Amino acid sequence: MMNTAETACIGKVYLVGAGPGDPGLMTLKGKALLECADVVVYDALVSEPILAMINPIAQKIDAGKRRGRHSMAQDEITQLLIEKAHEAAIVVRLKGGDPFIFGRGGEEMMDLIAAGVSVEMVPGITSGIAAPAYAGIPLTHRSYSSSVTFVTGHEEAGKYRPAVNWGAIAHGSETIVIYMGVHSLPVIIEKLHEAGMSLETPIAMVRWGTRPEQEELVGTLATMPAQMEAANFGAPAIAVIGNVVNLHEILSQCRPQCPNVVKSDS
Repeated sequence: MMNTAETACIGKVYLVGAGPGDPGLMTLKGKALLECADVVVYDALVSEPILAMINPIAQKIDAGKRRGRHSMAQDEITQLLIEKAHEAAIVVRLKGGDPFIFGRGGEEMMDLIAAGVSVEMVPGITSGIAAPAYAGIPLTHRSYSSSVTFVTGHEEAGKYRPAVNWGAIAHGSETIVIYMGVHSLPVIIEKLHEAGMSLETPIAMVRWGTRPEQEELVGTLATMPAQMEAANFGAPAIAVIGNVVNLHEILSQCRPQCPNVVKSDS
C-alpha cells in the first residue's frame, strides 16, 4: 500500500485523442496538454505535425503498434503510464483518432484507476468520421442514410472476441464504417453477401485519411478486392459501405486536400 505522501506525489494521466492526422483537427484542449506535458507516450498513427506540438523538453516515448510490429505490449504500456505518473505531473497518452473508438482507451483508463492513478479522457476526432468527410462522403444524408454502424474488422484475424455478427451488421443500418478491415475485407464482404447484401453495394476505401498522402478507392463489394490488389492498397484505411458512397463523385470536388483517387470502371 502507498502511504499518503506517496499518493500526493502521483501525477495525472490524460488519454488524448490526436485525431486522424490533419493537425488542424487536433482539439485545443489536446494541443494545450501536449504543450505543457512532462511525458508523452504516443502511438504509431499519430502524425508528425501533431508530434511537433509536444513540449520540446518533454520525454517522448514511442509505444506504437502496427500489424506484425508491436513496439510495446498493451500491459507494458499500461505499466509504463503508471510508472511515469509517479515521476511526472502531466503524462499524456497520445492515441490516434479517438481513444474510446477502437483505441483501447477504456481498458487503459480502467487499469489506471485500479492502480490509483488520476486519469482524464480528452476525445479526438475519429478517423471513421473524418476520413470519409475528407473524401466527400457524408455518413448520413436525408436521401440515402439515416443510420451508421461503426465496426472493427480486426477480429477476423483472430485478435478479438466475441466475433462480429456480420449478419446483423448487414441489415443494421444504411451506412457501415469498418476500421482495421483492410487485410480481412474479402472475408467481410463474403459474410455480408451471405447475409443478403448485394455485391453491387457501393464501397469506398480511404487510406491515410485527412493527410496529404490520402488515397481513395471507389467501387462495389464485387470489385473492391481486385481493385485493392491492383493498387497495392494497404493499411491504415477506413472502409465505407452504402449508397452514401455515390455522393463521392460530386462532393469530393470540395475536398480540403487533393488525394489520389482511383475509381472503378464498372
